[in-house]
Amino acid sequence: MTQPDASRKTTPVDETPTHQVDTEGYWRANIRLITILLVIWFSVSYVPVFFVEQLNQITILTGFPLGYYMGSQGSLIVFVLLVFYYAWRMGRLDREYGLEEE
Repeated sequence: MTQPDASRKTTPVDETPTHQVDTEGYWRANIRLITILLVIWFSVSYVPVFFVEQLNQITILTGFPLGYYMGSQGSLIVFVLLVFYYAWRMGRLDREYGLEEE
């Protein structure tokens, strides 16, 4: 584990003065993750609407048009996956920055 840069803001996590957390780096990583996941969410929610005619040319499963499937089921599946990925990735970030719960 690397030592935090002395010029960065750090916050003591517990009573021992040797345990410092790079809060600036943690929030930068958190905001980057949220931004990426919001772009994916936006893309899955709104982009298929613009291409619905082309997507409906493709059929999946038992003959459902892909445009219909993305609106009724596909986007919901992606949303749930995004929530689980965010929780998993934030757990890793917490451990990386020494903020995991005990």
